[in-house]
Amino acid sequence: MPRVVLDMADRRPVWAMPEWVPEALRRALPDGWELRVSEEETEGSGDGRARVSAALLDAVSDAEVYLGYGVAEELLRGGPRLRWVHSGAAGVGSSLTPAMRASDVIFTNSAGVHAPPMAETVVGMLLHFLRGLDFAVRNQREGRWDTAPYYVAGAPLRELSELTVGIVGLGGVGRAVARRVRALGARVLALRRRSGRLPDDPFDPLAGVVALDDVDVLRGEEGLEQLLSRSDAVVLTVPDTPATRGLIDAGALERMKPDAVLVNVARGRVVDEDALLRALEVGRIRGAALDVFAREPLPPEHPFWHLPNVLITPHVSAVTRGYWRRETDLILHNLRCFLADAPPEAWWNVVDKEAGY
Repeated sequence: MPRVVLDMADRRPVWAMPEWVPEALRRALPDGWELRVSEEETEGSGDGRARVSAALLDAVSDAEVYLGYGVAEELLRGGPRLRWVHSGAAGVGSSLTPAMRASDVIFTNSAGVHAPPMAETVVGMLLHFLRGLDFAVRNQREGRWDTAPYYVAGAPLRELSELTVGIVGLGGVGRAVARRVRALGARVLALRRRSGRLPDDPFDPLAGVVALDDVDVLRGEEGLEQLLSRSDAVVLTVPDTPATRGLIDAGALERMKPDAVLVNVARGRVVDEDALLRALEVGRIRGAALDVFAREPLPPEHPFWHLPNVLITPHVSAVTRGYWRRETDLILHNLRCFLADAPPEAWWNVVDKEAGY
C-alpha cells in the first residue's frame, strides 16, 4: 500500500498541528493510500530539527512521501521508495546533504508560507526606528519624560512614505515586504539573483492587491552597491548559501547611508556581526533590527544586547497562528501535483538543490 508519512508534531504549542490537518490530507489521498502520522515530538525552528528514530525509519522504509521539518540523511537513505520529501521549515541548508543532492527525489520547502508574518515583523522593526520608538522604550525603562531626542535638529524621525527601502532577496519574504512598504508609500529597490518574471505568491494576501511592477530590480555586485548607497533601510531576506554568507561586511556597511536602518530576518551568517557591531558602536548607521544571529541563542554577554540602537527579537519573526492554513494549502497543492505526475513548474516551492534554496 503506497504511504505518506506526516512527521510534523511540533513540540511548541503555538505551532502545534491542528487535528484537521491530517484529516484534510486523508481526504485528498486516493483509495488505497495510507497516511501514517508520527506522534513523536519534533520542531520546525531554523532549518527544522531533522532527526531519525526506529519508528520513523520503519514508517518511511516503504513510503513514497515524507512530510516533516527538515530531512535527515539517514531518513532519506532509509526510504528508498521516497519520491517527494517536504520540509515545513523555510531553511533547507541542513537538509542538503550529499544523499539529498545525489537523489532525484523532489524536495519542497515552506519559504513563502512564513512570508506574511515575517513581512509584518519587518514593518514593525522599521517603524521602531523611523518613529523613534527606541527613544520611547529607553525613556520608559528609565522612568523619564524626555522629548529631547525627538525635538533636536536632525532628529531621526522619518515617514516611510518618504523613504527608499532596499530588499536584498526578492523571494517570498522579500516580495511580501515589498508589497507592505509599497502600500505605505515607500519606494523599493530589490536585489534578485534570477531574471525573468516574478513567481506567483499563493500565500500573501496582498499579492492581488499591491503590484510589484514598479519595484526597481537590481542584480549582481553593482546592483548591491546601488541598493546600499540609495536605501534608507536595508532589509535582508536572502537564504543562507555560500554566496550570501558575509554579504553584509564592513565594506557594505560603509556604503550605507549614515541614517539608514539594517533589518535582518534572513540568517545570521549573512552579516559580518563583528563589522556590524563596530558600525553600531560608532553610530555609522541609525540602527539595526536583528531577528537572526550567527550563534543562537545569542549569548547573554554579547554587546548587541546593550546597544541602544539595536532591536533584538529571538528568531521569532515567522511566529503566527496562520501557519497551518497556508502550510496545508501548500502540501495539498503539491500532493495533487505528485499524484498527477505534474511537471516541476506546476509545483510550489521546489528547492534548487544546487543553488541551495
